[in-house]
Amino acid sequence: MTLNVKNCSFISLPTIKDGRDGILCVAEQFHTIPFDIKRVFYIYNLHENNAIRGKHAHREVEQVIFCIRGDFDITLDDGKNQQTIKLQKPNEGLYIGTYVWNVMTNFSDDCILLVFASDLYNESEYIREYDVFIDEVSKIV
Repeated sequence: MTLNVKNCSFISLPTIKDGRDGILCVAEQFHTIPFDIKRVFYIYNLHENNAIRGKHAHREVEQVIFCIRGDFDITLDDGKNQQTIKLQKPNEGLYIGTYVWNVMTNFSDDCILLVFASDLYNESEYIREYDVFIDEVSKIV
């Protein structure tokens, strides 16, 4: 699948199959993750059929999102192009750069999301209203 939204790309982590002892998946900053990792968080227990996550964009923070269990849909929007993709493989993630609005929906009952972020949490860095996002992104050359 090709992404048609700016500042987004697919990330594939290398996997090491260890026979009957499972599969090891490795993420390394500036190698497989294209930034200095300052924060890691995960989201789980999304049992509500109508759960919605995201609904924001970042002015400065870059993120890589993996669905390490189950699956979900993520809709990306760069202010001009929108695209919905399904994340469902634990070693295949999605890089989301700055000024990309994202909305996550349709979580499977067993869904677990893992997120690497380029900076610490800072509420003032978030854009949480879509019309503000459109206004700000329209001013970026």
